[in-house]
Amino acid sequence: MNPFVSSPLLRPGLCLLALTLVLACGELARQLPGSLWWQALFSPRLDDARQAVIHFSWLPRLVVCLLAGAALGLAGTLMQQVLRNPLASPTTLGVASGAQLALMMVTLFAPSWLLIGREWIAMAGGSLAMALVFALAWRRQLNPVVIVFAGLVINLYLAAISMGLLLFFQEELKGLLVWGSGSLAQNSWSGVSYLLPRLLVAVVLAALLVRPLAVLELDDASARSLGVSLKQLRFAGLGLAVFITACVVSVVGLIGFIGLAAPVMVRMLGVRQLGLRLLWAPVLGALLLAATDLLLQSLTRFWPVLIPTGAMTALLGAPLLLWLIPRLSFKATPRATVGLVVARHPAPARFIAILVAGLVVVMLASLLFGQGMNGWGWPSWFRWQAQLEWRLPRALAAGAAGVLLALAGTLLQRVSNNPMASPELLGVSGGTFMGVIVTALLLPALPLPMMLLGGVLGAFACLLLLVLINRKNGFQPERILLSGIAITALFEPLQAIALANGDLRVQQLLSWMSGSTYYVTLPVAYGLTGLALLMLAACLLVSRWLDLMPMGPAVATALGIRLNRAQLIILLLVAVLTASATMVIGPLSFAGLLAPHMAKLMGLVRARWHLLGAAGCGALLMVLADWVGQQILFPQEVPVGLVSTLLGGAYFMWCLRRL
Repeated sequence: MNPFVSSPLLRPGLCLLALTLVLACGELARQLPGSLWWQALFSPRLDDARQAVIHFSWLPRLVVCLLAGAALGLAGTLMQQVLRNPLASPTTLGVASGAQLALMMVTLFAPSWLLIGREWIAMAGGSLAMALVFALAWRRQLNPVVIVFAGLVINLYLAAISMGLLLFFQEELKGLLVWGSGSLAQNSWSGVSYLLPRLLVAVVLAALLVRPLAVLELDDASARSLGVSLKQLRFAGLGLAVFITACVVSVVGLIGFIGLAAPVMVRMLGVRQLGLRLLWAPVLGALLLAATDLLLQSLTRFWPVLIPTGAMTALLGAPLLLWLIPRLSFKATPRATVGLVVARHPAPARFIAILVAGLVVVMLASLLFGQGMNGWGWPSWFRWQAQLEWRLPRALAAGAAGVLLALAGTLLQRVSNNPMASPELLGVSGGTFMGVIVTALLLPALPLPMMLLGGVLGAFACLLLLVLINRKNGFQPERILLSGIAITALFEPLQAIALANGDLRVQQLLSWMSGSTYYVTLPVAYGLTGLALLMLAACLLVSRWLDLMPMGPAVATALGIRLNRAQLIILLLVAVLTASATMVIGPLSFAGLLAPHMAKLMGLVRARWHLLGAAGCGALLMVLADWVGQQILFPQEVPVGLVSTLLGGAYFMWCLRRL
């Protein structure tokens, strides 16, 4: 039987197609009598405003939806195949962040360049970001893990710069917030004429790469034995995916969830062959995006709130993914390499001692030295006492948050054996943030105790949802990560909607969203520090599990580990660590994602030393970042989350170049 006809995606695909057609016909019927549909679509009367709107706005928007959704589904499948990672998506390698930063820079400093076309500026920014990723990974033969590391750090780095510009130029960049959340509004056929030929070329190239890319299902040694040049093949596959992503981003902005969800849903529904996945993922992506946009158009008639389509896509697609995860079998994407091979440090205990001593020195320097009204210098005894009252809580809170997030990231990466795993992927950070947002919207003022209470409730609501989704199938790491991504995707649109609609109460939280120690008091700092030390001890107690679990379920079970219980305990530890840091400092991405990698690059391989090294790196980085954030634009301040990403990202890129 024809595999296309017998595909398990045929029924859901037909259902999505029917839904799209029903919504499209309903929207057309609302705007125009049925007798005028054909004329409006293909030969409109320009003196009839309704027909002109249908022909030059509504229909191009629908076609762009289909093209963009198909392109993102294709790009996501290519990314996941080449990188051998089910968490890879078109936004993984920094293309979207590069495009957004390029548009921000041009808008602020060279607005006349916008006359050449926004899509070309976005394309240039995305291409430069991808060039940086390739430059960092080229010496290691474009190893998938190195590419993932490089993409993650470039993505975070560029996003941090963008957030910094947004903090200082909110009014000037307000219009880009909608674009940055994905906007499909069209007023001509220019978007279609830009995307269609490029997508057709990409489809032809993807078809030519099907057989070579199928070799990547094997491990690297087996692929090389077949005479395949892995470096060239990865470059071709990733280059094509990046080209597709850059084209879409330049026209409609950031719509990242489709590129992750469509390929994952295709695989979860049982499609294994690469050729069929490259066929069905674009079909599913196109229909998902089109149905979402049509539903959004209907919704805006009753709820007059600006909702970017990219945000709405995640808001509707995430529940579908959450519904699928516990019901379908899931096999991880094959990974030949799950980590970098690094030389073990010959004296880890001595290195940890040096790291702790460095942390103490940096902590004291941050308290004693800095800028004042008379420039740089050491304060007098009386001034130092006054400075201590506001510097000490911030330094302690920053260091403690770094420890908590680094521990959470280390636990998650070791138990999932996935270098892209980070604390915010569990959705706990998003839940904490939404709890704070809801509290800010419901209350006329936002006192710290109520903000913390809202964050706690949001965090544990997400944790409860995560446990309920995964309890029947066991707490499989990759299933948990996908569940967390879907939960996070539920909250990110609400943030984008609130920012896009200019709610002042939400915009006041921008600094906290960037990771800020502005409002930390001394009792809170002491409490967070005590919690960090307590959680470090708790994490060290499970270090044996962390050494054995990456060897595989069979080995771990044979050595006496009850996997379900161990995975649940580690999941609870990660949730408590992430929620505690997020409530006080705000949602931070860098420390939890890259501090474990920084410790491993230093040769700390065993779980015990890895935990201690990551905690030290996280604390040192955050304390240093908090001090730099206070001094770099004195008397103005830069949030610690942004500075930590910029400092740590630069160091991490230097480490990658030395590999």
